[in-house]
Amino acid sequence: MNMHTEQAAIRQYLETYFSQFEPELIRKLAENSILRDFESEEQLMRPGQYFKSTMLIVEGGVKLYREGQDGNEFFIYQLGPGDACALSMICATKKEQSQISARAVEPARAILIPIALMDELMTSYKSWYYFVLETYRSRFEELLQVVDGIAFRSMDERLEFYLKNQQKLLQNDEIPITHQQIASDLNSSREVISRLLKKMEQRGMVRLGRNTIKVLRKFP
Repeated sequence: MNMHTEQAAIRQYLETYFSQFEPELIRKLAENSILRDFESEEQLMRPGQYFKSTMLIVEGGVKLYREGQDGNEFFIYQLGPGDACALSMICATKKEQSQISARAVEPARAILIPIALMDELMTSYKSWYYFVLETYRSRFEELLQVVDGIAFRSMDERLEFYLKNQQKLLQNDEIPITHQQIASDLNSSREVISRLLKKMEQRGMVRLGRNTIKVLRKFP
């Protein structure tokens, strides 16, 4: 992809998923950013990494995890097209190391914005300033939902909430995922998740397939 083609593609993505940006900001980002493709399961961030850019997701899905000292991962939240990673914004701006890891759950594409632009974007473009604030707010709410799920919800309630979010992110009733992937994200065992999914299937809420779950009834 040559420079002009890439700029045109970035502009198209921005106009589609970030239409709240003023035209001048879209032009600025298109001229100074790059597109990066990630394969399924490829890592976008690693603990201890310093950031040279922040990311806007425009294709695919990306999951963020907190990694424990024993190497186990705890699922935090997922990003889809139109989302930005608040943690990468913070770490990039403050030149701090990442404390989390991020991995593509399917082929993904992101717009990479160099950190050298961050101060100028915050001070010169109101739409970017409000976008960053809204990104922080949205990600904080998602973190609170994770805490609430651990502290106050039973595993079957957490599973329903998880599937509801996956359905919303994918904008599809058919979710391509394995029982083991769900168990890892919910910090549970595959046997427990499989048993709960089977109960949901018996209640007519989902239909289980090979590495897929089809939602048949809306979750509350």
